[in-house]
Amino acid sequence: MDIQIDRKSTRNLYETPLLHQTSFWSEVKNTQGIESKAFDIKVRASDIGREKDQATYLVDDVLILLMDIGRQASIGYIPYGPALMPDEDQQGRFLEELSESLRTQLPSGCIMLRYDLPWESLWAKEEDFTDEGEWMGPPQTPLQELRLNYGTNSRNLRKAYTDILPTDTAIIDLKRSEEELRMAMKPKTRYNIALAYRKGVWIREGSYADLPLFYELYQQTSVRNGIYLHDISNFDAMFRAGAIISENADIHTDFKLLIAGIDDMPLAAMFLVFSGSSATYLYGASSSSNRNSMATYALQWEAIRMARGHGCTQYDLFGTAPKPDPSHPLYGLYRFKMGFGGEQFHRMGCWDFPLKPDEYSRFVNTEMVSQGYHIR
Repeated sequence: MDIQIDRKSTRNLYETPLLHQTSFWSEVKNTQGIESKAFDIKVRASDIGREKDQATYLVDDVLILLMDIGRQASIGYIPYGPALMPDEDQQGRFLEELSESLRTQLPSGCIMLRYDLPWESLWAKEEDFTDEGEWMGPPQTPLQELRLNYGTNSRNLRKAYTDILPTDTAIIDLKRSEEELRMAMKPKTRYNIALAYRKGVWIREGSYADLPLFYELYQQTSVRNGIYLHDISNFDAMFRAGAIISENADIHTDFKLLIAGIDDMPLAAMFLVFSGSSATYLYGASSSSNRNSMATYALQWEAIRMARGHGCTQYDLFGTAPKPDPSHPLYGLYRFKMGFGGEQFHRMGCWDFPLKPDEYSRFVNTEMVSQGYHIR
């Protein structure tokens, strides 16, 4: 398999429904002090199982974030990339060849590439990994590695100890009418949306001035659910990147801060991001008071309607539990999000390709005894 790569400006990344592979996301990370690189990828279609014609080539690109891990070392992190997906039996070979092609283009201190693969899990639709129609998760790590390394030369692909971006999500098909979308919801979700409006819940678009309001709700959400609290600078970066990107007419990623409340009391807020044909519910927050107002339901429904009006064909709810397991920490989110009628989608998660085996081993050993390596 021959893969050709060429360095390009992150401003010239192709339009894609994968938000985390966009020029906008590169700018978000740059404003946080994280360097990023972009590369065009050219590969013969027959090499990745797409067709038999030897003369046909496929071209895509990939965004890589260079994460500093100290001692002049870094990780090349590929968030939800690459978008280009080979046939199942060629996936490992493709990642191996891509990694080796990128090796010389990365800083000398880069110890590994970590692919947060957007591809559907190889086991998602296999009967052995479902129980009464519910996804039970992939097999143990050694079996995953055996399958993905099929056909590779080095068998160097490793399942990461931790996944970074959500592997399990629910996606709503927006090509349907509003009435069809409503009817696809759980009855309780439809009821709660109607109840929110009867209680007088309003929805408005926010601005940069509303960031402290969002963060106050976000802090309440973090404490209530026991989730990691990101610094306000993470959300400030969205606005700063948006201001920079808006000056480039060729970049089509956009976002909105939406706020819901009753009377003069804000009760819920969210960041909704549009990228290509997809809309993503990226960040959400809600008050610990007046929860019977059902403001979060009205907010989500208005976001879905807005995404549809924006011309998006799918709405990514961005993170659920893999199945309806009450013991799972995301079970509450699972019940809330699945109520809106989306279809579950299970991604492959994070896979590592060590470039410096000794340094990689030391990093992984540290990672296993720490809270993990998290990027948002």
